[in-house]
Amino acid sequence: MSRRGATRASRNNPLIEYSPIEGAIDELMTADGQIRPVWQSFIDHLSSLREEEVALRLARGDEYLRDAGVFFRQYGQKDSVERAWPLSHIPVLIQESEWEQISAGLIQRADLLEAIAADMYGPNTLVRDGYLPPSLIATNPEWLRPAINMLPQGRHYLNFAAVDIGRGPDGRWWVLQDRTQAPSGAGFALENRVATSRVFSEFYADANIHRLAGFFRAFRDALYAMRTDDTSRVGILTPGQHNDTYYEHAYIARYLGLMLLEGEDLVVADGKVMVRTVSGNHPISVLWRRLDASYADPLELNGASKLGVPGLVAACRRGSVTLVNALGSGVLECPGLFAFLPRIAQHLLGAPLAMPNVATWWCGDAAARREVAANLERVVMRSAFPNQPLPSSAAREFGTVDVNEAAVALQTMSDRSGSLLVAQEAVTLSTTPVMLDGKLRPRPASLRIFLARTSGGWQVMPGGFARIGKTSDPSAMAMQHGGSVADVWVVSDQPVKPDTMLPAETAPYVRPQLGSLPSRAADNLFWLGRYVERAEATLRLLRAYHTRLAEAGFAETPLLVQLTEFIEENGIDPEQCVPGALRDDLAFAIGSAGKVRDRFSIDGWMALNDLAETATKLARTVTPGYDTARAMGVLLRKITGFSGLVHENMYRFTGWRFLSIGRSLERAVNMCSLLATFADQDAAPGSLDLAIEVGDSTMSHRRRYAVNTTRATVIDLLGLDTMNPRSILYHLSEVREQIARLPRLEHGTHMTALSRAVLQLHTDIAVRRPEEVESAELAEYGEKLMRISDVLTDTYLR
Repeated sequence: MSRRGATRASRNNPLIEYSPIEGAIDELMTADGQIRPVWQSFIDHLSSLREEEVALRLARGDEYLRDAGVFFRQYGQKDSVERAWPLSHIPVLIQESEWEQISAGLIQRADLLEAIAADMYGPNTLVRDGYLPPSLIATNPEWLRPAINMLPQGRHYLNFAAVDIGRGPDGRWWVLQDRTQAPSGAGFALENRVATSRVFSEFYADANIHRLAGFFRAFRDALYAMRTDDTSRVGILTPGQHNDTYYEHAYIARYLGLMLLEGEDLVVADGKVMVRTVSGNHPISVLWRRLDASYADPLELNGASKLGVPGLVAACRRGSVTLVNALGSGVLECPGLFAFLPRIAQHLLGAPLAMPNVATWWCGDAAARREVAANLERVVMRSAFPNQPLPSSAAREFGTVDVNEAAVALQTMSDRSGSLLVAQEAVTLSTTPVMLDGKLRPRPASLRIFLARTSGGWQVMPGGFARIGKTSDPSAMAMQHGGSVADVWVVSDQPVKPDTMLPAETAPYVRPQLGSLPSRAADNLFWLGRYVERAEATLRLLRAYHTRLAEAGFAETPLLVQLTEFIEENGIDPEQCVPGALRDDLAFAIGSAGKVRDRFSIDGWMALNDLAETATKLARTVTPGYDTARAMGVLLRKITGFSGLVHENMYRFTGWRFLSIGRSLERAVNMCSLLATFADQDAAPGSLDLAIEVGDSTMSHRRRYAVNTTRATVIDLLGLDTMNPRSILYHLSEVREQIARLPRLEHGTHMTALSRAVLQLHTDIAVRRPEEVESAELAEYGEKLMRISDVLTDTYLR
């Protein structure tokens, strides 16, 4: 392969040293080593940058992704972990005229797949007339019998699809995989675009690159147009935070303004799907489904599923809800289908496939097996069904080094065994430039392109994302195997009109109404407030404990004995400098926040994770005494910073109210317990000063009371003072105020049980004088606060 292109491109900048891989089409260079026209201006821009400036720009893109919290979940043999998003900073550039051809081919394919789904779940003429073998459908785990003759409410099986394509050595684009079950990646494509446009901000601003916002605006409008009435809602149905693409679900929900829902958020009543919210059940008529169909309904599909909604299939059958995509559409991802699509396209569309799929042989046919056996070195064996590994017997037979033995095994295989397998031609994918160690290097790439059904028909996202191989081996392209992803720029010869998610300004602005808060989200926000406050209380206790431990020379004192017992009664091991109970509370807080990522700020999420990571690191290094006391101070500054960030920046709507109620209840309960022990008449010497310190009210006490510390001053300041944000009465007042602003679920004019319980306790405490409050009463106040929490849960969170 000629290296003239490498010499030309590197003349002004040593970064551009590029040698295309033998036998593969290269996106950047032609066969004679010339830079393709669509790339020329970008390469010129890159060549104009100094090496250190390029490194700084790449770091800018990575910093954005870190700050935005973009991640994917990588699965191991035992568990899964969140990994940083593996961005390849150099975009893939495609000329607009070529993109139009790609789009036309994919739109034709989407129409073909729609027609096949309608036939499979309807008259089934393709099987009857011999265009599809019955076993390819009947044994496909994604073919759902309950969906037979269940025409979707919107009359379309597919409303959103993705197609993986690659360019072969002949220069043509080939379809590698159809994604119709619950296509992922559209949200990541948006984040790739934001990050890459920051890396090359000056170039991107002036280049004629098609924007993505119009595609998403059109699809959002299409989703709302599918509603059965204007009062029903649109949501995204997610498997939850442990899904590998959950970040994308939360991101898309925020971007499009949709509710992010899990199965437990929904209930089917009278044949209609309802969202369980803190203001009651509300109808939802469109769900963008992001979990596999078999998990969608444990009544009629996978009975072991805990992710779905019982009765969802019945609601679909009734036509009260539209699923995007329809249940059973995953059958179209079947690799075995590829072998029959060319003939089916001619039959159903009267035309050949505009974009062919990779050559495929279904091994349920003896003639196909013989052809595959004669060409084993040129094919890859796969399961005939989507997301399925090779059967164990086939894996043993085709894992052998001896091709002749594998060929014999294939030819002697029965039709039944062969029907589980396909052979696909091994395609040498085109390469695209990536930046490695400051140099451009070619790596194999495939594109994932998204299509959305809109009011004007199928619309293709003008871009998408590219999967980039870690090495020259195309099998190492998946992110789970170390591959990376890149943005795709569709470049026009003419100026491109800017586009946004905003509607045209044709009427006066009307502020949209606030949506309803799902009960599950309210529950997680409530417990987020409680867990963070509980962790803060633990930190204050531990700082006080280790300070006094050091001051006493690690000798046992009456106050340390009492404090140790108190700490242990709260489930904390004082022998551990950073106890497991503290780290558990932080982990629970992260778990609660993770379930409401669509409602939780990125800065808040990063701050909370930083707090937990710091606690884990300190647990390995600190020693008892002053060292641990200083460490607790570090964690206290971080946790109070997090609390301030959340409470100052969070919109004052229902979610914030539940977060605040949880925080106030936990703080009031903790203070009741603290005062009942350390403001007791028989408490050890120094207990009152300890209570003030743990209650973070030392300065307030000095300013407010001229006398020495007494039990009355401590009870007054930490129990009854309505202006001290650490006192019981202050937080009970906060709880009372926020509960009064929650949606009222009970009809009539009588006070609700929840409001009545809060008012009664508030009154009991407000009328007391400090000298009248006994330790037993403080303990009783704590129990009543816990009962208020139970009533709140019963009223709104179940």
